[in-house]
Amino acid sequence: MELLLLAVGRLRPYYRAACDDYLKRLTRYATVREHEVRESGRAATPAVGRREEAERLRDALPDRAVVVALHRGGQAWTSEELARRLDRWREGGRPVAVVIGGAGGLSDDFLAAAAIRWSLGPMTLPHELARVVVLEQWYRAWTILRGEPYHKGRGG
Repeated sequence: MELLLLAVGRLRPYYRAACDDYLKRLTRYATVREHEVRESGRAATPAVGRREEAERLRDALPDRAVVVALHRGGQAWTSEELARRLDRWREGGRPVAVVIGGAGGLSDDFLAAAAIRWSLGPMTLPHELARVVVLEQWYRAWTILRGEPYHKGRGG
């Protein structure tokens, strides 16, 4: 299975270290890649910036990918539900791309085109921290599918 975490912007070192740790752990379960696109720092308006970022994100998507947009207004899943979704996606044979916008979020047109909108909950998280949470939840979901102890609070 191919999983892609596609995000706007670069991570600061402490977020980078956490992401790298989970990316390394995930190699046991799936092909996982992370791809960053440049932020639109000097766009005329925030909406124009989000549209520019959306174009870069679309260009980086794998062919036939199931696009999951991270969005506060999306569906919140338990870790067990994410595990079930990963299992179904794996059986479907298509790459899955979870997309995280920059500080301004994702453009409306990108959100509308996404197959799924996923929410990490009603709280506002820094987009850098959201990347760490997504990778941790992927790791947790795989351990659930494999019956490994991490998801029960032991280890990790």
